[in-house]
Amino acid sequence: MGKSTTVINLGVGLARQGKRVLLVDSDAQGDLTTCLGWRDQDNLPVTLSTLMEKVIRDIPLSPDEGILHHKEGVDLIPANIELSAMEMGLVNAMSREITLRNCLVGARQKYDYILIDCPPSLSMLTINALAVADSVIIPVQAQYLPAKGMTQLIQTIGRVKKHINPNLKIDGILITLADNRTNLAKNTVQTIKAGYGKQIKIFDTQIPVSVKAAEMSSTGQSIFSYDLKGKAAEAYTKFTLEVLDCVRQRTKFHDSHVR
Repeated sequence: MGKSTTVINLGVGLARQGKRVLLVDSDAQGDLTTCLGWRDQDNLPVTLSTLMEKVIRDIPLSPDEGILHHKEGVDLIPANIELSAMEMGLVNAMSREITLRNCLVGARQKYDYILIDCPPSLSMLTINALAVADSVIIPVQAQYLPAKGMTQLIQTIGRVKKHINPNLKIDGILITLADNRTNLAKNTVQTIKAGYGKQIKIFDTQIPVSVKAAEMSSTGQSIFSYDLKGKAAEAYTKFTLEVLDCVRQRTKFHDSHVR
């Protein structure tokens, strides 16, 4: 339970708070697309790869092109394996770091929140996501600490902020798969806080280990539809409110400095 599960449940959590939400699957594995119920990804007529190809070729995008509507009130730009070929094509494309940004120009006006599910590796697609993002949430499993990967990600975010997207922020680290009955989980959380807590916010909410949360990925539903009264749904509700508060604080800070 990591990034795709977090994107789904945060997205639906925001929709339950009355927000207009678009989810973007930028991982060629298409886990976000699959978990939301679109299992035959290869036969989808339009995916993120299609849209990025049009942008590269200067073909105008139609309003709502490729956007799928989920019954829980969120929209989705899906992905499939074609995105792997697109990533290779980006290497020689003009403005290769901002192709995704150009894809989402219209969507930024329509939605309150756009959540991008990034690939697990630090790829050109990840750079594209960071180039368009206002902020980053880093899910980290409490079962182990990928310290090297975390360090590389934070360094990449710093480089993108310096060279491409000066407004990029890290909203915080979200600890998932937390089982504080085990010493491993406790030690991992303590290590995360000791290593990163002074420079990066650690969200108060921890997403607990949950069988229901693991099951939901095969049902095409969020945790709110699958197990509304369970501990995972309660945690994602609290996390959603933390994110909203974080955005409010960031907006307030920005407005005070603009004046």
